[in-house]
Amino acid sequence: MTDQSLMSDAALEAACDAALRDEAAAITAFAAAETREIATAARQIAASPAPLIVAGIGKSGHIAGKIASTFRSIGKSAIFLHAAEASHGDLGLVAPDSVVLILSNSGETTELSDLIHYCRTHANPIIALTATKDSTLARAADLTIAYGQVTEVCPNGLAPTTSTTLQLAIGDALAVGVTHLLGTAADDFRRYHPGGKLGTALLKVRDLMHTGAALPFVAPDAAMSETVAVMAEKALGVALVWDGGDVTGIITDGDMRRHAKRLWEARAGDIATPDPVWITADARASEALALMTRTGKGITSCLVREPGGAFAGFLHIHDCLRAGVVA
Repeated sequence: MTDQSLMSDAALEAACDAALRDEAAAITAFAAAETREIATAARQIAASPAPLIVAGIGKSGHIAGKIASTFRSIGKSAIFLHAAEASHGDLGLVAPDSVVLILSNSGETTELSDLIHYCRTHANPIIALTATKDSTLARAADLTIAYGQVTEVCPNGLAPTTSTTLQLAIGDALAVGVTHLLGTAADDFRRYHPGGKLGTALLKVRDLMHTGAALPFVAPDAAMSETVAVMAEKALGVALVWDGGDVTGIITDGDMRRHAKRLWEARAGDIATPDPVWITADARASEALALMTRTGKGITSCLVREPGGAFAGFLHIHDCLRAGVVA
């Protein structure tokens, strides 16, 4: 190992930049070539009712694990199968109708032999993701996606770098194709990602709004003493004036302060703000938060309607903040 500690910052930056450019060029070159096999593979994967099996070993195995995870994100069942473990009982993961996607840059990895034999014996279609079409894996496969012999950007040309980047990009392209074929929508995606920032970014207003008995309804002619009691009981900081068919106004503590001098002589309908802010139940919670914080009115809540116009519920800004929603 040579001492590179004296390498200048400029030279190091140039080397890193070249690595990125060379890997990007490899992807661009492959995308410009014949990629019909990717579309064919995507259709085969989407049509199979069984979990997709994504297999590999070594660095290709790490990429295979990520590809399997991506497919699960879009709603296509997928399992990562470590090629070496396949020979020690994990072949049981391969369902009768499973398509098997096998990754190997050389296509000559000996640990793949038992898996290939099993697939051939049980008629499981093999999709090979490898460098060339003349390898053992490619010849055994029903369909081969070959990205060609590439130069690894590793200075010694040895560590899997460019080849694994291509595998990862092709795996993403397969997942995108299957997403289109399955018709996976944002709501489906949220179902598989209920936690974390991604989950909160996809929350809808209806997921957070208050409904039914939790709502502080009062009649337009309700005395303010009754109204205050309802507000205290429901603990949402507001009262909703309900005329029997719809909410006609909202009462906040600000409304009560503005009418303090006549508060106890007034009725709920006299105090209520008649034009509350509304949002639809199917809107993103982030949209509701933006509506409340960017209207210039300094509001902390909004009323919710169904897409058809019917009253649906009530949303407070604290509901959004507690869920981790950001505008």
